[in-house]
Amino acid sequence: MKLKYNILLGAVLLFAASCSKEMGATKMPDFDVKTETSTYKAGQAITFNISGGDTDYITFYPGTNLNQYIYRDGHMVEANGALLSFSSIVNLGTQTNQLAVMASANFDGVYTYDKVKAASWTDITSRFVLGATTTATTSTEQDISDLLVSGKPIYIAFKYLVKPQATNGLARSWTITNLVVNSKQKLGATVLRITDQAFAAFRLVDQDPINTPTRSSIGTGVNLYGNVYKQATDPIFDPNNPIFDPNNPIYNPKRPEYLPLAVRPTYVPFDPTSPYNDPTRETWAVSKGIITDKVDLGIDKGVSIKTVTNPVLKTYRYTFGTPGTYTVTFVGKNMTIDDSKEIVKQITLTITP
Repeated sequence: MKLKYNILLGAVLLFAASCSKEMGATKMPDFDVKTETSTYKAGQAITFNISGGDTDYITFYPGTNLNQYIYRDGHMVEANGALLSFSSIVNLGTQTNQLAVMASANFDGVYTYDKVKAASWTDITSRFVLGATTTATTSTEQDISDLLVSGKPIYIAFKYLVKPQATNGLARSWTITNLVVNSKQKLGATVLRITDQAFAAFRLVDQDPINTPTRSSIGTGVNLYGNVYKQATDPIFDPNNPIFDPNNPIYNPKRPEYLPLAVRPTYVPFDPTSPYNDPTRETWAVSKGIITDKVDLGIDKGVSIKTVTNPVLKTYRYTFGTPGTYTVTFVGKNMTIDDSKEIVKQITLTITP
C-alpha cells in the first residue's frame, strides 16, 4: 500500500513540475503591421492592418510628442532659458514696498540668514505685477534667462521687509501662490515645465528667530507676515502677571493645577531702548536650487490597444492632426507569471498638410 502511495505521489509531483514548466514557457508574439501607403494628410484616418494572431498584448506609440517609443525609459530635453510667473495677494496693514522678488545663481543652499545675505541676489521685482488687494493678481510670465548660469541652479526668493510699525504703519500680509518656471523651449505646442510651487520647496529664513520671530509660514502658498516684537502692553511686562507669583498653584506639586515643567520667570520690566522693540526685520522665502539646463519629461507612454482578454486585433485606426514625419510603433507582448517575450514593429509615416 505504501509503495502505491509513493508511486502516486511521484506521478503527481511530476505532473505539477510539467505544468509549472509549461506555465513558464512563453511563445514569441506573432504579428505584423502594414499600411496602404506611407504618406497621409493631417486629419485623414489611417488604418493599420495587423496580421498574425498569437499576441496577447499590443501597445501603440503614435510617435507624437510625449508618445514616442524611443523615450519609453525616460525623456530629457534642453530647456533653453526660463520664464517665471506667480500670483500674489496682499492683506492687512499699510506698510509699502515690503516685498521684493530676488534671484541668485551663487547661493550655497545653506538656509541661514547669514548665508542668504552673503549670496549675490538680483532684484527682479520690477519685472512683475504684484498684487494690490486680496484678489489674486497674476504677475504675468517674465523671462529670467539672463540670470541663468550654465551648470548651476538658480534660486528664487521673496524678500519680505518689516519696518518699525510705530512709525511706518502695521505690516502687510503677502501670499504667493501658483509659482511656475517654464522653459522658453517648447516641444511642439507643449509647454515644458521646469518646476512649480510645490517642487520649488520654499523654505523660510528668519533674521532673528529667537528675539523677534517671524509670523510667516509655508503651506500651499508662501505666507509672509510681520515678526513678533516687544511692546510695553505685553503680559510679560505686567508685574502683576500670575506667572511671577511664587504662590501660583502651577508651581506647587501639592495642588491639582501643578505643571511639572513650569518655571517661574524673573520679572524684567519693559525696556523702551531695547533693540527688540519694533525693529526692522527681514524674512526670506527661498526656493531649492532649480536646474534649468534640462527638463525631465518622465517616460513617454503608449496606448494599450489589446489585452489578453480581447479578441484578435486585425485593424487599428489613428488620425494625426499635425503634419510631420512620425515613427509609429506597435509593441506586442506575450507573458506568463514566469516569463515574457515581446516584438516591436515600426512604420515611418509622412503626414502632409
